[in-house]
Amino acid sequence: MTVRVGYFPSNNSLWVLRHRGILERSLPDVEWVDLRDLPAGDRPSPTEGLPSAHGDHLFDGGYDFIGTGSTPPVTAQGKGHDIVYAGISDSRHENGRLVVRSESDIQSVADLKGRKVALGHGSWQTTLLLFALDDAGLAWSDIVPVDAGVDAAGLLIDGDVDAWVGSYPSLSAVEEHTRTLVQTEGLFSHRSLWFTRRDFATDHPDQLKAIVAALNESDAWITQNYREAAELFAADDGGSVEAWEHALRRRPWGVRPVSPEFVAEQQRAADLFHEAGLISKKITVADAVIEI
Repeated sequence: MTVRVGYFPSNNSLWVLRHRGILERSLPDVEWVDLRDLPAGDRPSPTEGLPSAHGDHLFDGGYDFIGTGSTPPVTAQGKGHDIVYAGISDSRHENGRLVVRSESDIQSVADLKGRKVALGHGSWQTTLLLFALDDAGLAWSDIVPVDAGVDAAGLLIDGDVDAWVGSYPSLSAVEEHTRTLVQTEGLFSHRSLWFTRRDFATDHPDQLKAIVAALNESDAWITQNYREAAELFAADDGGSVEAWEHALRRRPWGVRPVSPEFVAEQQRAADLFHEAGLISKKITVADAVIEI
């Protein structure tokens, strides 16, 4: 059977696996689907909802398996999609943080009330920002979230927004002009994770295990070849090889089993999404966890 695996640069592990040919040894009929070639789907205002294309394409024939950050699978469950987690990474807390301009008068998260905060809405950045606000006693409605994507760093430096949930490699270019407001460590684990449909997990367990095994083999290669891996990203997605190498060296590699700590963190995020009106119904994250 043909197994369709979605990939894009933001899930570093799947991106490298796509270019290394490792999975093809066990799944010769694998079909790689670049998410950038699929419909982007609706992108609601960051005060009204969350983009859901990553989860939607698991159920509209786009692909059978995908890797993202922490937010998309919660969004998928919130839409009623029957997903299953295939694995998680270790914490990637060093990959980004909440920053302001060096000269900003903002000294704490509480000072963000009424301010504009840039983020890639629907990514892990939404979760981190919600956690930071919640810890400071603020709600999503207390700030002005700006869905900025790749333009976020420039908006911050130019003063068009007051804060930014930045990540590498984009953060590297403006790091000397920013000041950290909230470190990710201790607030949010910011893991990579991989998920699929329940029917795929239960009907094709061998194929699912083959994908996870190939990811682990590819990730082990990355830890011995950071420069070569960085070149794969820079050649297609832009940015310097040096910035990509710096980003790749800062994150963990390998696919781990889903842990109770991860489920609890995802549940907190899901509850906050619902309270903020970003998903329409309450969900139980543990429903998406099965033995792989």
